[in-house]
Amino acid sequence: MNGVPKDSELDWVLVLAPFRKDADYIAAFLQEQKIEVQGAKVDDDLVEHLALSPGIIVITHEALNPQVVASVAAHLAEQPDWSEVPIIVLLERTAPVARIRIQLQTSWPGSRLLFYTRPIAPLELVNGIQSNLLVRLRQRQVRDSIERERELRLELNHRVKNILASVTSIFQMTRRGATTVEDLASDFTGRLQALSNVHTAVFQAGGEEVSLSAIIDLTVSPYNSDGVSRINVTGSDLVVSRDAGTTIALCLHELITNAIKYGALSHPDGHVELAWTVAKSAGSNFTMNWTEVGGPQVREPTRQGYGTRYVRSALGSLFGTAPEIVFAPAGFRCNVSGPAARISPESADL
Repeated sequence: MNGVPKDSELDWVLVLAPFRKDADYIAAFLQEQKIEVQGAKVDDDLVEHLALSPGIIVITHEALNPQVVASVAAHLAEQPDWSEVPIIVLLERTAPVARIRIQLQTSWPGSRLLFYTRPIAPLELVNGIQSNLLVRLRQRQVRDSIERERELRLELNHRVKNILASVTSIFQMTRRGATTVEDLASDFTGRLQALSNVHTAVFQAGGEEVSLSAIIDLTVSPYNSDGVSRINVTGSDLVVSRDAGTTIALCLHELITNAIKYGALSHPDGHVELAWTVAKSAGSNFTMNWTEVGGPQVREPTRQGYGTRYVRSALGSLFGTAPEIVFAPAGFRCNVSGPAARISPESADL
């Protein structure tokens, strides 16, 4: 009967029965039902057992002295809100049940009190204990549910703050590069849509990681409608972190916007080749190439616009190396490479 309680879906029982062999008898028929039991003495040993957090306390009439009542009361006072410890009190048939009930309810307000008079059939006591072990299990399940809800609220609060910070940053950068209200509204709306696409993909994935193919497909699909592919995509799928997916999607949005205004997508016969690879032989090195074909002749701008600045800064930060941006006459190119581990949690297995 002594020892540390075993791990179990159901809780364990603390028996406080100092006289005769009551504790041994109770333990014997509970153990026959595979119920974990611990016995305690009416001294400091009780405090040590209570510190182990029993699921149910079984206490006989003889153990109800002021010291025991006070120790149990102190234990109950430390219980969290979800916890209502079942306490089964075994009374003598001649005991003043009503008076004892009132006294214990006053002393132990954080308990679930049940009273039995002796002699009691073992089956009746076992049934009562098993029923209350299930009650205790339900209490713990409620606790777990409350904890999960609390964690979800904290995570939601964190994500909303991050999203608002991203929106604020995007607006400020867009405002600095806009020359008219119409440009501000159009560019800001497009960038928000790109951000929204990423969060949609992450939500559908159900976690902090997302398919790179899904991110890119959501970003480029509006430009590949009616059976016409203006942006040809090739690359094996790769799971990337939410932050990496967000950065790549926003950079692709800037490249698409630039191609529509000045590059290949501004010409009816123009298109874009977007390809990425992960080279296993090069220490899982990730490479992504954006190449514009069939557009007007490209001239390097006299000043660097917002989109170029953002792509250079964002991809450089993500991969640890600045991308190669080339304003070649035949078509604009943007190439970036870096360790796959910087964007993908699965790269270690590649």
